[in-house]
Amino acid sequence: MQELIDKLKTEAGLTDEQAKQAIATIKSFVVEKFPMLEGAVSSIFGADE
Repeated sequence: MQELIDKLKTEAGLTDEQAKQAIATIKSFVVEKFPMLEGAVSSIFGADE
């Protein structure tokens, strides 16, 4: 997941904390809308930190 954090920091100009919060928000949104994908989302983005 560090690669995604680095990409958000570089391309979107986010701080480390902002990038992590953006990922957490996206993860929770996807799981909320598509609960059957929770396992896949956790696998892709890692478990909640």
